[in-house]
Amino acid sequence: MKKTEGKRRRKSVSYSKWAYIFIAPFFISYIIFTLTPQILTVYNSFFENYRDGLTQIGPNFVGLGNYQKLLTPDSAGVIDVLKYFGNTMLLWILGAVPQFAVALLLAVIFTSSRLNIKGQGLAKSIIYMPNLIMASAFSMLVFALFNNIGPVNKLLISTGMIDKTFDFLTVKVSVRALIASMNFLMWFGNTTIVLMAGIMGIDQSLFESAEIDGAGSLHVFFDITLPLLMPILSYALITSLIGGIQMFDVPQVITAGKGTPNMANTTVIMMLNNFLSISKNYGMAGALSVLLFIITGILSMFVYRQMAKQYKR
Repeated sequence: MKKTEGKRRRKSVSYSKWAYIFIAPFFISYIIFTLTPQILTVYNSFFENYRDGLTQIGPNFVGLGNYQKLLTPDSAGVIDVLKYFGNTMLLWILGAVPQFAVALLLAVIFTSSRLNIKGQGLAKSIIYMPNLIMASAFSMLVFALFNNIGPVNKLLISTGMIDKTFDFLTVKVSVRALIASMNFLMWFGNTTIVLMAGIMGIDQSLFESAEIDGAGSLHVFFDITLPLLMPILSYALITSLIGGIQMFDVPQVITAGKGTPNMANTTVIMMLNNFLSISKNYGMAGALSVLLFIITGILSMFVYRQMAKQYKR
């Protein structure tokens, strides 16, 4: 019997190693293309390394010198990185609030068994289509529409709504409104699809029981849908926050990279791009990247904990 059992053990094949083989490409690519650059970014943040004309300065070890420069106020008492981070968060909030409000409303409407809306597939495709357009191309379209000689100004003048050309691209309120509107249009469809998936994952018997008990639509939404949707909503909000902090292409194109007017629409990534492409200051760029990584982690953790509290209730 012992010999037979030994032969069976030798003939058996261990499949556990195949799991490691299948996931190995991901880890290898992650280490090469993500983890290694992140480590090098942290490393470079401790060095003075920039180009002054044709002269290369550094790399010279300066410790926390780059971080100190980032957080040092200028002659007017303004810390640029905090100002640009405030611009970034404001632009994200202006686009995210209507984005989530409209997405949540559409998700509830499309998944409602009471309404049973026809042609949902076409409607989902239409609202998702702006997400497929490159942000830079979308921004160029809006730039062409709203500049001084664009069709929007011509239409407003011809209809008598304004007497002279209105410069949409140099007024703080209008520029921010355009950037926020574009972010809303590009992402509300994607958020709608995500929230719809979350609602469809809720046990439908709960909605049926509430309907039998005579619960109204608002009670069903606030007492059943929203609490059970909180994990998916947390995911959508955190990913939206991370994407908002990384906002670059829309304000870059709309303001021609200048953050006009008066740098009021300059984002943190636009500042990072200036370090990389203009001054070639890799040390400061590394320090800003690390600082941005820390802030993103703190804000994401804060949002997650606040949403988790709502879910536990």
